[in-house]
Amino acid sequence: MSPAAVLANTTSRRAGVMAVHSVDRVVFSVPEITAAEKFYTAFGLEIKRSGQQVDLYTHGHPHCWMTVFANGQAKALQYIRFGIYAEDIDAFRQKIEALGIACEPHPLSAGDGLWLRSPDGVTMQLVVADKVSPSAKTPSAPARPEARREAMAPARSRSAKVFPRWLSHVLLFTPDVSRMLAFCEEVLGLRLSDRSGDLVAFMHTPHGSDHHLLAFVKSDGAGLHHTSWDVGSLDEVGEGSEQLRIAGFTEGWGVGRHVLGSNYFYYARDPWGSFAEYSFDIDFVSPAKDWVSGDYAPEDSFYLWGPAVPEWFVVNTEHTAPA
Repeated sequence: MSPAAVLANTTSRRAGVMAVHSVDRVVFSVPEITAAEKFYTAFGLEIKRSGQQVDLYTHGHPHCWMTVFANGQAKALQYIRFGIYAEDIDAFRQKIEALGIACEPHPLSAGDGLWLRSPDGVTMQLVVADKVSPSAKTPSAPARPEARREAMAPARSRSAKVFPRWLSHVLLFTPDVSRMLAFCEEVLGLRLSDRSGDLVAFMHTPHGSDHHLLAFVKSDGAGLHHTSWDVGSLDEVGEGSEQLRIAGFTEGWGVGRHVLGSNYFYYARDPWGSFAEYSFDIDFVSPAKDWVSGDYAPEDSFYLWGPAVPEWFVVNTEHTAPA
């Protein structure tokens, strides 16, 4: 199945359920925009720069997944935009107003859609948009041919650049994991996939998505921990890590394999202390079935194999609430 088919939105809606269907865009700010341009170009994303703003695209896909602004200050999550179905907008508006959580549009936005604020103070936007979360299981790597050297392990000098295919999920810091789970279930319609007590939790949309569309990890405040980007094979996870090291971005964690979600990973540390993840072969939650969630011990919830976790991997470098 092609990437276009995975992201097709024609048959994915779960009838009778109101929920966001995608993380449509992540917006954050950093001290200086050239560093963002350099890092995400090395990561394999396509960059469109306009002054002190860069919009990030995946290779050959028209959707803008992320926008980064320069603020001359510390890195800060500004807002997260979720996609919803047109027939749900009135019900979402009524719910937001009834709960008293509506807020003004973010000053870095065009102002469209519905605006609300989470219990952590994170600004969120709901817009009617095409579904850009997967609607089927991520395609696996093709079978290895019998004569495989040039097909599967080319010479290092001819190794192709890795280009992520789409944004898989976002993980946020929060001071209260359980509170954010309750909020996302009640307001956004997301559902728990798996958790480890009040340390970390993963949520999916009932309209079909990867094991997690949105996730939370406990910290002393809100913030962006990482964005995760789907790639086409375990080799691309490793090759992506190498292309970043060659480009001068040498800090990261992986290659390894997660337990919850099952995906292979490499986390590249960006210039601001957060991460961009290469992810391959994550579990998929179908809109036709209910996922049975679990609550796992910390040692069983993080990773199955890989290098030791760096001490700085769970450090929240955002010290103030989003603007």
